Amino acid sequence: MISGIDEFAFHWSQEVEATQKVFKHLTDASLSHAVTPDGRTLGRLAWHITLSIGEMMSRTGLHIAGPGQDEPVPTSAKAIFRAYNDAALSLLEQIKSTWTNATLQVEDDMYGERWKRGTTLTVLIFHQIHHRGQMTVVMRHAGLSVPGVYGPARDEWSVMGMAPPVV
Repeated sequence: MISGIDEFAFHWSQEVEATQKVFKHLTDASLSHAVTPDGRTLGRLAWHITLSIGEMMSRTGLHIAGPGQDEPVPTSAKAIFRAYNDAALSLLEQIKSTWTNATLQVEDDMYGERWKRGTTLTVLIFHQIHHRGQMTVVMRHAGLSVPGVYGPARDEWSVMGMAPPVV
């Protein structure tokens, strides 16, 4: 569980950067790609990550800048990228300016349970990581280049003059 504002700012900034890296590889044409007919498209996954910031944090009383929950998935990858950045930066600014380390112990109703705000921030980060991972699978399926997040992706080894590891 996130126990300090500085801790959250560090981890959130790292994960925002990783998500931006993935979003930058999306194309307008790729947004409609899904692996299965009933699976989420790349656009829907990216939009879900974006909307979840405001949706989840509204349960803590914050009002995050960004798209409304009922707004449809944009057809532009750049529009999704901008909306994500607005929401992610709005969250960081609001946490740093209005919350304290003690605020992280306050409990809110989260989906029928009581969560400490530090837990909510942790879950938000993990939620983003989870769906970003799903996106990379769909991206590879769509023929897009996949960026490395916690280390080089298969596509990046040759740029470093090395062969990818054998799996």
